[in-house]
Order: sequence, then structure tokens, then C-alpha cells
Amino acid sequence: MSDNILARAGKMHGDKIECREKYKAQLEIKTHRDYVLNLLTWLKSERYVHLSFMSCIDWIEENEFELVWHVFSYESKNHILVKTRLNREKPWMHTAINIWPHVQPYEQEIHEMFGVYFPGNPDLSGLFLHNWLDLPPLRKDFIAKDYSLALYTTDALGLTPPFDDIDIVEITAEESRDGE
Repeated sequence: MSDNILARAGKMHGDKIECREKYKAQLEIKTHRDYVLNLLTWLKSERYVHLSFMSCIDWIEENEFELVWHVFSYESKNHILVKTRLNREKPWMHTAINIWPHVQPYEQEIHEMFGVYFPGNPDLSGLFLHNWLDLPPLRKDFIAKDYSLALYTTDALGLTPPFDDIDIVEITAEESRDGE
């Protein structure tokens, strides 16, 4: 990396981080949840001033979520992925609003779609899902077909006609053709 951030990160943070160069201008740094904000603050002071995006990955087999902050330096043209893993059962992460205020809607969306709680984020209300009462829909244990069948069949919507009042007449295929 052109700005030698790998060496500086290792020297500054030691065994609290695990880092590697993924591509020519991309570095990956993994750390524990409790150290993420320290690392993000340090990166911002090292000219990684742009938080491009924040994402979440569901590693269901490992019973973990992985949060990823994508930060960028305009000076060195390097992209750093800061990653941490959370337990899926009660996932939470400290908010990064005090470092990058524009992280708020990213955290809000991750909360809505995966169920990760961000203490300190002032608005974790739904962005897209209204009156949602099921598992967050981007979790791998959410089954879209079951959800759709439970909510959007004619029975579930209360649209099933009362068949008690209707005389059902069976028409054979031959009778149907005769009527054409």
C-alpha cells in the first residue's frame, strides 16, 4: 500500500487487529467488536476520512453476523474494510455516529434487515418495512416463501368467498367445448 498503513496499523494496534492486503489498493482489518470504534477513529485521523458504506453478512453456519465498514483515503487512494463478527442470537454493535454521522441510515437499514441493534443510534425505526412482525428478511433463516404464503394467500387476506352460499357445478371438458 502506498501510504504504508499496514505497518502503521500493526505498530499502533498490535494484537488487537488482524490485517492483510487483499488487493493492490484494498486492505482488510479484522478486530473485536469492542475495538472497532477505536480503530475507525484512528483510521479517520490517518486520512481515511470517507466512510463509503457499511454492510452486514449473515454467516448462519457459524452463528455470526459480520459487519463491514468500507473506508477510503482520497490521498492514498486506498480502500480499507474494517470487519467484526457478532453472535447472531443477540447481535449488537456500538454506533459509529460520533465518528461519521452519515453512518446512521446504514445502521438503521442493518437493524431492519438483519436485526442488529446499535445502542446510541437515535433512529432505528423501519426504513422500508412497515408493520413488519417476522424475522428480519435478510437473515438466512428467514423463509420468504413461508412468509408470503402466511400473509398473501386469499385466506390470509380474508378474501376467501363464503362457499356456503355458492352452488358449485362441475362442467366436463366436453360440455365446455360445446359452449364455445
